[in-house]
Amino acid sequence: MGRGKVQLRRIENNVSRQVTFSKRRSGLLKKAHEIAVLCDADVAVIVFSAKGRLYEYSAHTSMDRILEQYERFSLSEGNVAEEFTDLEGCMNYDHIKLSSRIEALQKSRRNLMGEQLDSLTAREVQQLEQQIGNALRNIRLRKNHLLTNSIAELQNKERMLMEQNNILEKEKAEVLEASLHKNRAAPFCNDTVAFLPNLNIW
Repeated sequence: MGRGKVQLRRIENNVSRQVTFSKRRSGLLKKAHEIAVLCDADVAVIVFSAKGRLYEYSAHTSMDRILEQYERFSLSEGNVAEEFTDLEGCMNYDHIKLSSRIEALQKSRRNLMGEQLDSLTAREVQQLEQQIGNALRNIRLRKNHLLTNSIAELQNKERMLMEQNNILEKEKAEVLEASLHKNRAAPFCNDTVAFLPNLNIW
């Protein structure tokens, strides 16, 4: 049968606790040395006993240098985390602000359609009425502008058609006058030929 799981708890006997501390401390430092040598890693171990005695181990470099490196890394990680937290906070604020704006616009649209008016106060109803009045005035101005432009365009087309019609009438009159002049000239020529003397000499 396999060994059961050993429950970790404080050793009450002082002697046993001191012996266990010494063995486990030596094993911990040995493992730290092994990982430093095998993996070429910077390893630092700091242990304080129950009586406050310091035990430490550092590989490849001094303890101060490793602690300095750890401090720089911690500050860098802290700045990144702080920036991320600030950015996340700004994004959340912008999202809440945008959601509130969308909800307000939807509510305003429903009010302009005459819906959900029960929650409005007298002042809000008055403001809504003023908004609708301004909207209607703008709509009428736009409508009048479009009608004016349409009328002006139709008048221009009518003037162009009248000018084209006048040109056609003028051309028609010129053609008719030329035709009449030609018809009047033809009998005169025939009469002139009839009254010419016969100059044939036999």
